[in-house]
Amino acid sequence: GIETSCDDTGAAVMDETGNILGEALHSQGEVHLKTGGIIPLVAQHLHQDNIAWIVQQALSASGVGVDDLSAVATTVKPGLALSLGVGLGYSLELVQKYKKPFIPIHHMEAHALTIRAVNQVEFPFLVLLLSGGHCILAVARGVSDFLLLGQTLDIAPGDMLDKIARRLSLQQHPECSGLNGGKAIEHMALRGNKLRFELKVPIERYLDCNFSFSGLQTNANRVIMQQEKEEGLQPGQLLSCVSDLASAVQHTVAVHIAKRTHRAILFCVRNGVLPHNNATLVVSGGVASNQYIRKTLQIVTDATGFSLLCPPPRLCTDNGVMIAWNGIERLRAELGVLYNTEGVRYEPKAPFGTDISEQVEKAAIRVPELNLTM
Repeated sequence: GIETSCDDTGAAVMDETGNILGEALHSQGEVHLKTGGIIPLVAQHLHQDNIAWIVQQALSASGVGVDDLSAVATTVKPGLALSLGVGLGYSLELVQKYKKPFIPIHHMEAHALTIRAVNQVEFPFLVLLLSGGHCILAVARGVSDFLLLGQTLDIAPGDMLDKIARRLSLQQHPECSGLNGGKAIEHMALRGNKLRFELKVPIERYLDCNFSFSGLQTNANRVIMQQEKEEGLQPGQLLSCVSDLASAVQHTVAVHIAKRTHRAILFCVRNGVLPHNNATLVVSGGVASNQYIRKTLQIVTDATGFSLLCPPPRLCTDNGVMIAWNGIERLRAELGVLYNTEGVRYEPKAPFGTDISEQVEKAAIRVPELNLTM
């Protein structure tokens, strides 16, 4: 499995039962932290510099030669065009040289199925994908069979948390150096008072399962500016109330995500999309490792009788293991295994599943109030 959709170069070798035989990962996080965001051209060059030795490391650790591989699976959509191009170009050379089947992978499908590599989870299940680039609620009915219930209408939660962290200059805080924006917010929020600043939960009047984070970002920036004025600080200087602001932002994000997820659960159960009992909510993607968001979702699953499952944190962020596993799932199901790679392209933007979000909207389900303040 090979992954280069954003800023992580990952590779892994797995056997057909899901045992990880070898894996390697090169993260560009520190480089992009310094530039204040991912610069696609920089990401592309770093992938080009690292892909060959990352693949070699994974193979060496596994003790398996390329000749012995059943197939090569690689992320081809969605993601940064320049990054996807590196992984796809390298993989196509590999499969052509060694005459191996090629399995193109949808990045979101890989995140959604990762849980099945570590837990026995049967289809169907509800999946919530939270990351720097995506926020999606979908029902996984099969290896490549998904029903899309809702998605972000603007930016993703990870992207928003990164931007707020930058606006709060958390990189300058001694406890946050080297942490990405989301992790810095989570760390500072631990000792903050989430109720000191009231931030409106986004799009509550819309009774669907879509998400929105840009308005929340604007509101948070307005509060930050107001506090800077009150404390007589310039942008870039640390506010004394930085923990309370981080806590309020994190809490509002968690409540927004939890309420939309609650509606998705109710919709699925009422419409027979998921069983009434023993149903599962899987939360995956980089933001899924935020413990506060997980605990908020746990309140929802406890109230609805669902089980909450998350892959281990290292498999929540982008990695080669999830791509290899998705390849195994597709190989077993004989879905999308290519013996001729002519015409294979990467797709920076790609839809996910069958969109039934309009049905969700029409159902207009009112979510009962739960106490989501921990």
